Amino acid sequence: SFNFSVLTLSCFSMLGERIPLTKVKTMREMLSEKKLISTYDSNITSVPMRNFLDLSSVGNIIIGTPPQEFQVIFDTGSSDLWVPFIFCTSPSCYTHNTFKYHESSTYWNTHKPLNIIYETGIMKFPYDTTWTGDLVSTDQPFGLSLEINKFDNTPFDGLLGLNYPHMSAIGAIPIFDNLKKQGSPSLFSLQMQGKWLCGMFGGVDKDYYQGELNWVPLNEIAYWRINMGHISMKRKVIACSRGCHVIMDTGTPVTVGPTRLVNNIQKLITPGHRHYVSCFAINTLPSILFTINGINYPMPARAYILKDSQGHCFGTFKENRVSTSTETWILGDVFLRLYFSVYDRGNDRIGLAPAV
Repeated sequence: SFNFSVLTLSCFSMLGERIPLTKVKTMREMLSEKKLISTYDSNITSVPMRNFLDLSSVGNIIIGTPPQEFQVIFDTGSSDLWVPFIFCTSPSCYTHNTFKYHESSTYWNTHKPLNIIYETGIMKFPYDTTWTGDLVSTDQPFGLSLEINKFDNTPFDGLLGLNYPHMSAIGAIPIFDNLKKQGSPSLFSLQMQGKWLCGMFGGVDKDYYQGELNWVPLNEIAYWRINMGHISMKRKVIACSRGCHVIMDTGTPVTVGPTRLVNNIQKLITPGHRHYVSCFAINTLPSILFTINGINYPMPARAYILKDSQGHCFGTFKENRVSTSTETWILGDVFLRLYFSVYDRGNDRIGLAPAV
């Protein structure tokens, strides 16, 4: 990612005053009026995000000149930025914002087709100016999707990847790295609790967490992966018994692990059914503890049991369909909503602390 002054979102101050209109407005003023940025510290840029059904966190970005606004998932599990193209033919694109290349004076195209691994369909590979909060990335490579599936009822248009460069599916420089090259700081943090969520570039705001940050070094300088000691329930180890790897992924809504171990956990929390459980069980099921760097991070039943749109409650542990040589877990939004997380590219480490 990039060298940011941690993304400390002053989410609530963003919802306040509007900047008065003037004859000529700067980009910062236009973004402030749209409540897309909030800065109360010259080293910190805040980006408001929204909670969608406790399954994803969505924030706004700007692409092009004049600005075109998109809602994206800030995704630590991928490295690319992509949004739908005006020529997208999928039905999903009719209900999402699409990028109108002909309206941007800073757009330029390489005419290079590409395939995105985590989505089906072909994307164009152009460049344009992007705004993340009030941070500007000039000549930023990004994907324009000509076809997207399974996005019919989602509140977001695309993804903004915050992972390391080599994870780019298009071999492009991610926004974080481009901003770092252009002089921005090397750190960002996320507060994913509550209705209004916070993304912070360039610093850490202590108002968003309790106690001290527990810094954990990455076990491979490739993506946001660290070591985990074990997973336990009622003082009994139920997974990761010999230590394992864990990836912090804001683009994954649930907790993902090896099939056998996930099935065992599902049997503990949803006996007699593969995923669904009585909603009353939320008050009786114990917390599941994730031990990282010698510190326990409890996930209470209210976090790992969610309610769907029909009022049915279900467990949020899912099987990883991709086998790995070592036991690897993915902690997604259901975990990261409980803990303020800091992603430090300057020192290749993750900081965790209980969210306020």
